[in-house]
Amino acid sequence: MIKQQFEISAGYKKWTNILLGVGGLALVLGIIFLGMSKDEVEQTRFWASLLQNSVFFLLIVNASMFFICATTLAHGGWQMAFRRVPEAISSLVPVFGILAMLVFVGIVFGHRHDIYHWLDKEHVEHDPILKGKSGFLNPTFFMIWSIVAIGLWSFVGAKMRKLSSEADQQPMNGDQGAKYIVKNTAWGAAFLVIFGLTVGSTIPWLWLMSIDAHWYSTMYSWYTFVSSFVAGMSLVVLFVVYLKNHDYLEYVTEEHLHDLGKFMFAFSVFWTYLWYSQFMLIWYANIPEETVYFKPRMQGAYRGIFFLNLIVNFAVPFLLLMRRGSKRNYTTLTFLAILIILGHWVDFYQMVMPGTMNEHYSLGWFEFGILVLYAGLIMHFVGKGLSKKPLVALHHPFIKESTIHHT
Repeated sequence: MIKQQFEISAGYKKWTNILLGVGGLALVLGIIFLGMSKDEVEQTRFWASLLQNSVFFLLIVNASMFFICATTLAHGGWQMAFRRVPEAISSLVPVFGILAMLVFVGIVFGHRHDIYHWLDKEHVEHDPILKGKSGFLNPTFFMIWSIVAIGLWSFVGAKMRKLSSEADQQPMNGDQGAKYIVKNTAWGAAFLVIFGLTVGSTIPWLWLMSIDAHWYSTMYSWYTFVSSFVAGMSLVVLFVVYLKNHDYLEYVTEEHLHDLGKFMFAFSVFWTYLWYSQFMLIWYANIPEETVYFKPRMQGAYRGIFFLNLIVNFAVPFLLLMRRGSKRNYTTLTFLAILIILGHWVDFYQMVMPGTMNEHYSLGWFEFGILVLYAGLIMHFVGKGLSKKPLVALHHPFIKESTIHHT
């Protein structure tokens, strides 16, 4: 018998509460000992860590809706057997969006120019580069565009999930099915346009690249997208494997896992391609205004993180996921999914910290505590989302394609 409804088990609740408890404690202690500290370095650490985690986790849960919309436009049906998993993950976008906005409000209206140098108006007036970018690097534009972006992600994502729920109601005949697919395709296309104008370009410039406001890279937004997308796909894999191990998602087979493994493999390679392209061109040209970004990361306190980034996010996934069997093995995929998420969390760490903390390297209890808090929030809200409706939309026009999927 198919287990259509997810029930949150006692064990799931226990681990969720443990993560939320540990993460909540870390946040409270961080506010007391770092946020309210008289030491400016500790204050910077507090806000920089919150920025890193809020942006990273918001982008990886939003990657689930990108996956849904991209496969919808491709008229792909193979993902229908587990589509409710990325739907549940994407339902976190409004929640994490609010958390990110709270962090932005604290930084921007708290005049934290140790995070964003362009918040210092007096400094901007005497800095030709920052003054030249002041048309978009200013508090008003930053806040308005952040609200618009998060609002659009949340709105269109909610519309896609609502359309998905319609496939639970009753079977669709030919005309109904065709109209349903057209509606899904139209809203999916709208999301991808919005995604391209935000995550694919402007949002990484504002939220991350403007930390190092004197430097810029035309590949930065693509790099940020791929880093968050491969982590987002890894998060989907973790929940799919968990549900399969607890006798849910009966229609999901090794074929579906194999294709999810292909996404993890392909985008790990794509991330490396972008990393190499950005680094190699800057290294080869050796222009001071470009090398200023890599110098503290390669030669300073973050040297270890810099090279660990390559090993964890490229070498290990590349070597392990090359084999067909690895992409079909629950244990291997689970290990690599956790490794990739942690690896790209480190990638975002090295995007944020060198430009804010400078040589005051710190990767300790607070950074990992906030990571644990977000892990707990993901477990709580995704579990809640999965339990709200059937795990498979049995009346979706493409469901048969998914049940007979072979790769």
